[in-house]
Amino acid sequence: MSDARIIDQGYRPYEGPRRGRAGAVRSLAWHSVLRALGLRRTPWAKILPIASVVIAYLPAAVFVGVAVLVPKRVRDQANVLPTYHGYYGFITAAIVLFVALVGPEVLCSDRRNGMLGLYLASPLDRGSYLFAKVLAVLPVLGLVTLGPPLVLLVGLTVANAGPEGFGGFLLVFVRIGAAGVVISAAYTALSLAASSLTDRRAVASAGIILTLLLTSVATHTLVERAGANEHIMLLDLFFVPFELVQRIYGDPGIRPSIATGQLAAAELAWTAGAAAVLWWRYRKLTITR
Repeated sequence: MSDARIIDQGYRPYEGPRRGRAGAVRSLAWHSVLRALGLRRTPWAKILPIASVVIAYLPAAVFVGVAVLVPKRVRDQANVLPTYHGYYGFITAAIVLFVALVGPEVLCSDRRNGMLGLYLASPLDRGSYLFAKVLAVLPVLGLVTLGPPLVLLVGLTVANAGPEGFGGFLLVFVRIGAAGVVISAAYTALSLAASSLTDRRAVASAGIILTLLLTSVATHTLVERAGANEHIMLLDLFFVPFELVQRIYGDPGIRPSIATGQLAAAELAWTAGAAAVLWWRYRKLTITR
């Protein structure tokens, strides 16, 4: 027989700091950020998030290299450097892939593995739980919507190919920040709303991509082939954020007949609608603690 003995038994009270609901929100948000990026997980879980981020920054590195190596006269004649809002055209696929990965990873997993009930047994309620998830997804998406244009701005400025003067630099900096928020907010809401409808990450990811593609294809077909009013493009989840970004930079965009205010209203409507779906879904969700 073993010589092991039970000397004592009982419960020991927690003596650490008690941070309350705010601390629980911060802790869950940080844990969700790590999960979205595949950190502290298997190497396979890191491949797609890291690849998406690398793809988003790679064109910026190439353009900065061109600015350093190619003389200014040649650059201007060949028009090889993109505009800051035009840069998004090079990384659209990376943004869509990242959006389709992040939301399902941070939301579906909790319902599938039973962690949601444990979280709600803590100081968190449904509202603060979802708030923590938004706090996680929004800055993570900023890695591909905000970071690459900032790298481009700083790199071109160092290479003497950026905006003229401090005022010009500050103006572009503010525009980059506004553009990043516009894209990240819309796609955070879409990603989380789609992820709230299923506990299978692959299904949620496919639903996000299909929603973007179908709204884009359907609206373009109606406008270009059927001669419908151009304002139907406001139903295109892919078109609205990026068109609004062009207006932020003072560009008329590809559909100048659609007013900037209408684009902003459509952006708010889509974001609010997706947020309403997310809240409705979790308010009705039966959770076993």
